[in-house]
Amino acid sequence: MPHPALEDYIARLHDTPQPETRVWKDAEGRAQGRYFNSTLTSAFQSIRRLDSHMVTGFEGFIRSYSSTDDGLSLWKLLDLAASDDESIELDRLCRLLHAINFFRQPAAAGRDLYLSVHARLLAAVDGNHGIAFRRILDMLGVPQQRVVLQLPAIVEQQGWLLNYVADNYRRNGFRVAINAADAAEALDLLHRVRADVVKVDGREIADEVAALRLAHECANLNLQLIFKRVENRRTSELIQSLGEQSGHVMHAQGYLWDIPKASLDATDAGTPAAQHETVIPRAIAGAV
Repeated sequence: MPHPALEDYIARLHDTPQPETRVWKDAEGRAQGRYFNSTLTSAFQSIRRLDSHMVTGFEGFIRSYSSTDDGLSLWKLLDLAASDDESIELDRLCRLLHAINFFRQPAAAGRDLYLSVHARLLAAVDGNHGIAFRRILDMLGVPQQRVVLQLPAIVEQQGWLLNYVADNYRRNGFRVAINAADAAEALDLLHRVRADVVKVDGREIADEVAALRLAHECANLNLQLIFKRVENRRTSELIQSLGEQSGHVMHAQGYLWDIPKASLDATDAGTPAAQHETVIPRAIAGAV
């Protein structure tokens, strides 16, 4: 872990929960946090190039703490119970946990960390979006240029807000990703929001013509294109075909390769983790 400030921060964390602090570490050095009566920690899912299967980054997810690495996603439950101020506090706690738990692992070197920005925060935060998180990363001594902040899907009337937030994040040194339900929506967003990364739901690519147009557009604009929630080989092969036709490097993420877990699995496997279609428990599948 070539981050002395982060090493020092982790060394000073308590090994057990303390009344005066909301962050501590377990026996393996994994950071945990307290929100309401829940103990939270991080899980990470790989993002990889489809041409080489090289892992280029990880998306962080918040989970309830479990020593067996099978914690549940509590974000929606906790967020519904929170006020706007509490929701902001929860988001900042999650980002702190993700930053610690990602950059402390050797496999983080040279790879990006993708973190979601939740829709409720767009309007709830006044002023300079991203400055608080930038200060946290500065304190930990970790490279903020490796962090990609994923903006939520919003209604068309809020496009100005999305642009405002994206510009703030970019001014604070972060790269920005936009999320789209399908290729057509992604093409529309590209004309309204300046982004560095485009993420598209890959569970069902119904409009292959639009998907190919999107791949060409991302190639022309030099944007990274990631299909998330890829769950079967047919979809993976279709995405790879889009890359071959457009000449653009395609990236993918999903249960076809792995499920979110505490350790960073940077195995550059040419074959997905299972030769058969992986059946994911519904409680987990709905959380990613």
